[in-house]
Amino acid sequence: MARYTGPSWKQSRRLKFSILETGKELQKRPYAPGQHGQKRGKLSEYGLQLQEKQKVRFYYGVNEKQFRNLFERAAKLQGKQGDNFLFLLESRLDNLVYRLGFAATRRQARQLVNHGHVLLDGKKADIPSITVKPGQTISLKQSSKGLVIVKEALENTVSRVAFVSYDEATMTGTYVRLPERSEILPEIHENLIVEFYNK
Repeated sequence: MARYTGPSWKQSRRLKFSILETGKELQKRPYAPGQHGQKRGKLSEYGLQLQEKQKVRFYYGVNEKQFRNLFERAAKLQGKQGDNFLFLLESRLDNLVYRLGFAATRRQARQLVNHGHVLLDGKKADIPSITVKPGQTISLKQSSKGLVIVKEALENTVSRVAFVSYDEATMTGTYVRLPERSEILPEIHENLIVEFYNK
């Protein structure tokens, strides 16, 4: 199954979770889309696990194969598999471009990376799924620093997560350390994803 490119508001309403982190999607109609959206019954245990998996997958904009591969990589690391899995997702280049404020959404961040605007440790990096290691720096090409979408995104960035640092003078960000579980969305229940894949 390829990466989802359809309407994100529809997915947010189906999952009862704001994928874009704005909450706007659920303000007007906080129920699932479609003719019978308000009449949906209670989900089974499997349904809840699947919904949680889809929620996280759409939130980070990852296709099914990449998602499963990251989950299997997390199993080989020390510590809790669920936590490691979220840390790997947060360490993706497109996610960190978004976290630094170079893009307004993860989709926009992915596009910036794909189009070759992003540098990792001063070298061109055009693969959004690259796993960034703590200590590596993320910046924009000199010719890309004046892009309107980048300027708007940086102007609208109110705060950044503690595991990244940003230098406004050089427009360079650093992935300082791996995130802590408390710094990632509390609405995510990674234990349900672990149960889903370990059946």
